[in-house]
Amino acid sequence: MKFYIDTADIEEIRQANRRGWVDGVTTNPSLVAKTGRRHHEVIKDICREVDGLVSAEVVSTESETMFKEGLELAKLADNVVVKVPMIEEGLITVKKLTAERIKTNVTLVFSPIQALMAAKAGATIVSPFVGRVDDTGANGMNLVSQIIQIYQNYDLNTQVLVASIRHPIHVLESALVGAHIATMPFNVMKSLTNHPLTDKGLAQFLKDAQKVPQ
Repeated sequence: MKFYIDTADIEEIRQANRRGWVDGVTTNPSLVAKTGRRHHEVIKDICREVDGLVSAEVVSTESETMFKEGLELAKLADNVVVKVPMIEEGLITVKKLTAERIKTNVTLVFSPIQALMAAKAGATIVSPFVGRVDDTGANGMNLVSQIIQIYQNYDLNTQVLVASIRHPIHVLESALVGAHIATMPFNVMKSLTNHPLTDKGLAQFLKDAQKVPQ
């Protein structure tokens, strides 16, 4: 399973990249706005930091405008994936961008049928939001499992990117059900390396090492 970092913070990307954790990046307008910089400049800088795909989101809700935005985003770097919302106008845009051989990521997916429709439109990636589904009292990982089952049933090539990940259990369950990608904030990514027994064992090893004659 690939790990994407969900951020527009260049320093976070660099830190994660140095540790070998980054296979790609997802961004959205909210994350880019936190940088205080121009959208296209941020995306260009991110694309220079990673070899993998970088999802950059359109901000329109009308297909023709989204298509034009998508064309401009795709020109920024070879590894840009155009992120499009899961609405009818978005799927029209996905179909048109796919015809231009531009990769797309359909975001804000909350049902397996939405994911099926995105795949039929030609989406490269589909992004179910597990954390936000959990917030409603439902099980977000059931959504991911159902999407993967549907795609396997019909040999659909769209990749499943698990988004809105809140904690390590989301990452574990994503891997167990066979999701292609998990995207997460840097703090969640860092927490994946931690375990109290590792800390306890290391402390004991270091304590015992002090007893070894020099």
